[in-house]
Amino acid sequence: MSTRIAFLKGHGTENDFVIVPDPDNAIELSPAAVAALCDRRAGVGGDGVLHVVRSAAHPEARAMAGEAEWFMDYRNSDGSVAEMCGNGVRVFARYLQRAGHVTEGDHAIATRGGVKSVHIAKDGDVTVGMGSAWLPEGDVTVRVGERSWPARNVNMGNPHAVAFVSDLGHAGDLYSAPPVSPEGAYPDGVNVEFVVDRGPRHVAMRVHERGSGETRSCGTGACAVAVAAARRDGADPAVTGTPATYTVDLPGGRLVITERPDGQIEMTGPAVIVAEGEIDAEWLANALR
Repeated sequence: MSTRIAFLKGHGTENDFVIVPDPDNAIELSPAAVAALCDRRAGVGGDGVLHVVRSAAHPEARAMAGEAEWFMDYRNSDGSVAEMCGNGVRVFARYLQRAGHVTEGDHAIATRGGVKSVHIAKDGDVTVGMGSAWLPEGDVTVRVGERSWPARNVNMGNPHAVAFVSDLGHAGDLYSAPPVSPEGAYPDGVNVEFVVDRGPRHVAMRVHERGSGETRSCGTGACAVAVAAARRDGADPAVTGTPATYTVDLPGGRLVITERPDGQIEMTGPAVIVAEGEIDAEWLANALR
């Protein structure tokens, strides 16, 4: 390992990442190394690591190299491997643009969740194709203290329970997971979104992400909220034949979600690079002892 490793720091609606450019897949990022980098007190700090690798150089992405030159090898802050991160894809695309690998316009990025389409706009926002939602049958209820609300079950590749409330303060502190019933509705846990209306097709939300508590932003959660709101408002694009666009305010910023009549969902929002520098390899080696 060289004495120093280049890195950048970026965020999308305050979902923040350590970016490690490694076109040839020459840097071994163990779970412990990722956790050390993401440590907010003893490391760089982040919600995850965006390992930037050419698809042809990574065994998990070679089959996608014909469609997408670059692979987002995404890792959660605890070092575990993840399939996708909507906010992360936007920041990944912003890095590729900054590095001169891509320009404004349409591009494809390989992820463990498949090839994702992105569009880098002139105003700096990035749009990501998030796939389609699945709405499982069955009623679910979310409870906080003495209050309870019916919730919409929405699956974006991960599970969500979306509850419309009159005040976001009713969500409580969101340190622990709000109880959801029936008990067997989400055997692997669930992301719970609390939503209030701000205006026509404009909502605000807070979210408890399973295993993490409240987070500043959740891209799949914002998509789930827009889908649930469209169904509530009688604006299901598959029925009306026209796209439904919702503005979603999160604690970390604003996302715009559009669901099209074919079911495909697009998420648009900012992606910012805030710093770049070098990781000292000796520090990293010591951190792993």
